[in-house]
Amino acid sequence: MKILMVGSGFSGAVIGRELAEAGHDVTIVDARSHIAGNCHTERDNETGVMVHAYGPHIFHTDDQEVWEYVNRFMTFKPYVNRVKTTSKGQVFSLPINLHTINQFFGKTMRPDEAREFIEAQADTSIEDPQTFEEQALRFVGRDLYEAFFKGYTQKQWGCHPRELPASILKRLPVRFNYNDNYFFHRFQGMPEAGYTKLVEGILDHPNISVYLNTRFDREQAAEYDHVFYSGPLDGFFDFELGRLGYRTLDFERFTYQGDYQGCAVMNYGEESVPYTRITEHKHFSPWEEHEGSVCYREYSRACEPQDVPYYPIRLVNEKALLARYVQMAKEQEKVTFVGRLGTYRYLDMDVTIREALDTARGFLECLKKNEPVPTFFVET
Repeated sequence: MKILMVGSGFSGAVIGRELAEAGHDVTIVDARSHIAGNCHTERDNETGVMVHAYGPHIFHTDDQEVWEYVNRFMTFKPYVNRVKTTSKGQVFSLPINLHTINQFFGKTMRPDEAREFIEAQADTSIEDPQTFEEQALRFVGRDLYEAFFKGYTQKQWGCHPRELPASILKRLPVRFNYNDNYFFHRFQGMPEAGYTKLVEGILDHPNISVYLNTRFDREQAAEYDHVFYSGPLDGFFDFELGRLGYRTLDFERFTYQGDYQGCAVMNYGEESVPYTRITEHKHFSPWEEHEGSVCYREYSRACEPQDVPYYPIRLVNEKALLARYVQMAKEQEKVTFVGRLGTYRYLDMDVTIREALDTARGFLECLKKNEPVPTFFVET
């Protein structure tokens, strides 16, 4: 079959590779000048530092098959994400852990003592938290909420935390030990030569052709037996019903001779600081040595038509519009919507790869059984 893959991020690359290995002819188009989507990495000409061009991406997963899959194409180096944050003139570790609690309150509590102390800080009158703010107040109390969550969240989402659903703060990241590893997952690391080289390896197959700086037009679909679309769902329909809401990021680059902040990610939780964090990219490759350093201040704002979309908002109005677009998508023939933009969901890299593998296998199974191919292989 002739397959068209729209987008060369992990969704397009993994599905394309699986179908190419099954003997299908895969064409991949991408509007950008590079592969790998928002995971794109590149060497900085001035310093030689490997830069995560669209913000840092740390690979973490409990999915052993996904971990083995990416390691098939690139050696992954051990990497532990240890995030710091500044608040009230001090630097603290995130997620909130026993060190953070003791430092913030000027105490030397043991785990059990800290649990009791935080429970006493919590607003237990909130029995069923409905908003982000209520969720935080219920589990950590006002002091920690205002120091570490309130300002950062307002900057990140552009609205007050009481306007956000509690689900955004799914599991409150509080640890009553000194573990400052930001993630819980069994497998954590960074691709040794960067994500773009990793995706390049996945795409390295004789049945795959890649065309960059090439925009998808719906009329192209008629030239192929099936289309996998990983671009914006609303964009597929030329925003006929309006635009789905996203947050985007602006990056302010600066260089430094030496070590600017001593860590890869420094959050700024106070609303008075306009940026959400500073990332220092040489720390994402600790096995390399560089005298110079490349840093980025990150600013979050509403996504405009010309911007790169990062985080789907998915609040009430967006979900209603999404439902209408999903219905339109389901009326399409020979098109499957995949990935973060195609399904309008925030997805970590490992989940994106897992869904791509499952989608490719589901597609091949449909062909084998001569069954219709679903428009979505996942819940939207």
